[in-house]
Amino acid sequence: MATIARVSVTATGRVVEIPTGLFINNEFVPSVDNQDLIDVYNPATEEKICSVVGASAADVDRAVKAARDAFNTTWGKNVSGFERARLINKLADLIDRDKDELAEIETLNNGKPFKIARDFDIGDTISCLRYYAGWADKIAGQTLEVDKNKWAYTKHEPIGVCGQIIPWNYPINMWSWKVAPALAVGCTIVMKPSEITPLTAQLLSKLIVEAGFPPGVINHVCSVGNVGGAAISAHMGIDKVAFTGSTVTGRKIMESAARSNLKKVTLELGGKSPHLVFESADLEEAAKWVCLGILYNSGQDCSAGSRLYVQDTIHDKFVSLLVQRAKELVIGDGFDEKSGGGPVVSKMQYDKIWSYIESGKADGATVVCGGQKRTSKGYYVDPTIFTNTREDMKIVKDEIFGPVLVVGKFKTEEEAIKLANDTSYGLGAGLHSNDAGQCLRVSNALESGTVWVNQYNLLTNNVPFGGKKQSGIGRELGSYAIEEYTSVKGVHWNYGEKLAWPL
Repeated sequence: MATIARVSVTATGRVVEIPTGLFINNEFVPSVDNQDLIDVYNPATEEKICSVVGASAADVDRAVKAARDAFNTTWGKNVSGFERARLINKLADLIDRDKDELAEIETLNNGKPFKIARDFDIGDTISCLRYYAGWADKIAGQTLEVDKNKWAYTKHEPIGVCGQIIPWNYPINMWSWKVAPALAVGCTIVMKPSEITPLTAQLLSKLIVEAGFPPGVINHVCSVGNVGGAAISAHMGIDKVAFTGSTVTGRKIMESAARSNLKKVTLELGGKSPHLVFESADLEEAAKWVCLGILYNSGQDCSAGSRLYVQDTIHDKFVSLLVQRAKELVIGDGFDEKSGGGPVVSKMQYDKIWSYIESGKADGATVVCGGQKRTSKGYYVDPTIFTNTREDMKIVKDEIFGPVLVVGKFKTEEEAIKLANDTSYGLGAGLHSNDAGQCLRVSNALESGTVWVNQYNLLTNNVPFGGKKQSGIGRELGSYAIEEYTSVKGVHWNYGEKLAWPL
């Protein structure tokens, strides 16, 4: 049996018992051949929280076998949509019951404010599970007339065993985006949580057992990416892999999937999303949405509106408003009720963000907000805004994944569209205008999987999300996610034609 870590949440006085083993076949188990543990840290204090077992390729293989056995016996096509819905709803109920405990651990491990972890991340996780529970008994095909003696019908069948690899920026929310549609259609899962933020997945594992899911339906194998992620991508027994993370890693996963068994892939990758403010916009409202777009989750968001373009006639006024709003956001300890943002997730991420900030300074961009390191402990990065930028700067071209905004100018609508689309990414985009015709023209012209008009970064479970260009393949959320986890079978039925033979 694997061990239990007793984690103290100083801010609330709660002690949370977290299983540290791999979760395979509804049990917490040690690795079969890896003695190395993964240390997990609190980004607000830089102190170790606990250690968890790291999976090897052999452990991934064991999890795949458990998932395949479940798919062939107690899940897959063997369980009705009504039963799948009941279990998914039960899991949502248990998460709702334990949302404070889960949010505390999410804050401790990821750094985001407790109130945001509980009310948004976990609140949306519960909603996501319930949304897809509603789909479980509504997976329908078509009946097709062929001729007077024949007909055909289609069946949407679960694709099989799914490997799922989730990031550290939304540990519990990304878990639900992957797990909920897969469970709804009858797939089984081998999930690799991020090795940086594995703790809520460990707690969710206990709830999976309590909810009554059969062994092997959901398995968690925490591991470093070049071990667990590589093993999932290349595994011949996995039918589909879903990944959220960087474009660089997404390419590796797609190549590995093709070289192995040509497994289906869904990739939600990086972004350098444009945010446009036209002169007709409500500037006060736009400034708040722009701040939300780049500062929410401390900028650690693949769809963050990190490239801002403002019409030249309002540029100076808008930047002044923007700096005021950005300075109002409190970046502090996640358990402080005043905090609207927390530390970035790790020392590696902290150092990466600061290398970009220093690069922007060296390239001649002007810092109008932030840009100075704190001297206290914790991986805190204050909101940082650059103006006087050029399109060839690294801070304009590269995904920084932190609370760093670059601001440029445009004169005309055509120039704004050209600047917005001048990127290899295409995940999110936003625009602010009170001209309805302009809103329609620009939203149609933006090369992005999601466009927000007079808002930014708000998603709902019934609307699809995903990228164009190098921001990914496939869609999550909405009915479109169901399609990513099913394969369509066509059945041809002859009920009257007699075959003339020989030909």
